Amino acid sequence: MDNSLNKDKPEVRLRAFRAIDDPKTCELFVEGHTNVLTSIGITKVTSSKNDWMYNPAAFVLVVESLDGKKVYGGARVHVAGGNQPLPIEQATSALDPSIFNLIWKYAQHGTGELCGLWNSREIAGYGVGSIFLIRSAVAISQQLGLKSLFAFCAPYTIKPVSNCGMALETSIGNDGTFFYPKLDLIASAMILKDVDTLTKAEEEDKNAIIKLRKNLNIVKKEELRKKEITIHYETLIPLLNKWNLNNTINEAYNIFQKATINLEGAKNPNFL
Repeated sequence: MDNSLNKDKPEVRLRAFRAIDDPKTCELFVEGHTNVLTSIGITKVTSSKNDWMYNPAAFVLVVESLDGKKVYGGARVHVAGGNQPLPIEQATSALDPSIFNLIWKYAQHGTGELCGLWNSREIAGYGVGSIFLIRSAVAISQQLGLKSLFAFCAPYTIKPVSNCGMALETSIGNDGTFFYPKLDLIASAMILKDVDTLTKAEEEDKNAIIKLRKNLNIVKKEELRKKEITIHYETLIPLLNKWNLNNTINEAYNIFQKATINLEGAKNPNFL
């Protein structure tokens, strides 16, 4: 099957899976994301490191060719309590250590982070990176049992995540903002506090997310600014019975404890 994109009538699959269950697609995700970041001069971003490929609490969304050989874009949902802190913790803790307390506050009930969002130039303009991946990430968060969801956003992603119910988390950084990943760039900490009910989401986005939750595998024609794309949604996460949220929450506590000990040790070298 030809995996080139038909620009007149593009047709793709948007698929969800746990990272450790599909290493080959994870590698395609990393390659594509790296190319996009490099093209805009960014080479050091915590969420672009590929350690997440081995994180049992990292879940991946890809927009790919129907034969699965080409990845045009993607995003991830990391659940707090995997084998690494959330990307937002890794990115901001040196600037504001209170991020650890904030994440643990929500992790006790199940939280995660939408991260690693990208799309290639090949599929730019169809809403894949700006709308449909974000909606899908919010949709699968309920499937994972999460009650809240964080995101660390560049300015151009604030509106689409806000449309899905997220709001600025002003308790950290400079009223929720940080200079990241470079001093001339700003990133904002956002949070969706009600994954289930989406009370602050725009009606169109809320309805689309609810429809995805009710129809995890569905083919839809999506339209943005008179550009149409056919998306084969496959958002029912396979092998989810091998993953346990309660165990992950327990591990989130261990991560929080280690972070607290490390912070105390940095302040007081005699702290044990």
